[in-house]
Amino acid sequence: MTTAPDRSVASRLAEGLLEERLAACIHMQEIRSCYVWKGDICRDEETAMSIKTLDRNYGRIEDYIKHHHPYDLPEIIKVPVIGGLPAYLDWIGAAAKGSGSA
Repeated sequence: MTTAPDRSVASRLAEGLLEERLAACIHMQEIRSCYVWKGDICRDEETAMSIKTLDRNYGRIEDYIKHHHPYDLPEIIKVPVIGGLPAYLDWIGAAAKGSGSA
């Protein structure tokens, strides 16, 4: 999971991850974030991104986001999948092979 400052940045991140075959699917949703940053309470509109991928791609995804994200400290959270529809999980495995040009 990660967030972006707007849909345009989120779309660029998503396109890059998909082109590199590091993700099978990325859901994006507009959200309102409230958080503490450098001692101040902040409230911003952001785009949340839920990246469907394989565990083995995590390191490359983290590197990609850190390199291409405009935030000094982007949210990058790994959430393990403990189950799901086998055919769907197989599709993720086939689509997110990590065989792009990176």
